[in-house]
Amino acid sequence: MAALNLRFTEEELDALRKRAEAEGRSMQSFAHDAVMAAINEHSRRFDEAADHVLRVSEELNRRLA
Repeated sequence: MAALNLRFTEEELDALRKRAEAEGRSMQSFAHDAVMAAINEHSRRFDEAADHVLRVSEELNRRLA
């Protein structure tokens, strides 16, 4: 498995530690899941935007074809 080193300020690291502890999880697990959630959210928003553009331009695309 590949690894990635991230740099945090002391304040950020403290906040990460507190959130992970509050959920009863390791900092690594919490950070991993947060990154994956951000990736998935970005993909979801991109797909939503693409669907919207296709819907609103459907008639124009039909006429141009």
